Amino acid sequence: MRHGKKFNHLGRTKSHRKAMLSNMACSLIEHKRINTTVAKAKALRVFVEPLITKSKNDSTHSRRVVFSYLNNKYVVSELFRDIAPAVASRPGGYTRIIKTGNRMGDNAEMCMIELVDFNEIYGSDKKETKKKSRSRRGSGKSSGENAGDSAVDEVETEAKEETKD
Repeated sequence: MRHGKKFNHLGRTKSHRKAMLSNMACSLIEHKRINTTVAKAKALRVFVEPLITKSKNDSTHSRRVVFSYLNNKYVVSELFRDIAPAVASRPGGYTRIIKTGNRMGDNAEMCMIELVDFNEIYGSDKKETKKKSRSRRGSGKSSGENAGDSAVDEVETEAKEETKD
């Protein structure tokens, strides 16, 4: 019985699954986005996000731990050199899964998994939102506030006249 066991085996043995996820993670780190099935992408997300979190702390131990999962020193160096500084301020959620429809041959649900901070389409639209003013109770100016504003204006004009003289 498999009560409470929620790990997706993906129809593979443990060694095959480990090798497949390692290779997919290397491809994702190298190319920043890959196309795969939704089930594999969800399994890959669980596999690769803790490695990216580990890469934020650039120490020998964390490099060795990440290398034990990926088994590719070039990908590990790229992860620590390029990706870790880009995601340093992000508290998690380093990957995005975008569904792309069904595969023609077997109708498998396909998707694209990508690193969030390395997408040119979504990442480049840094919109500056100006702060919206909220209406507060009693926000209408009373005559006393207007009188105070005019007093400030008079002080400012007197200061300007003194600097001119």
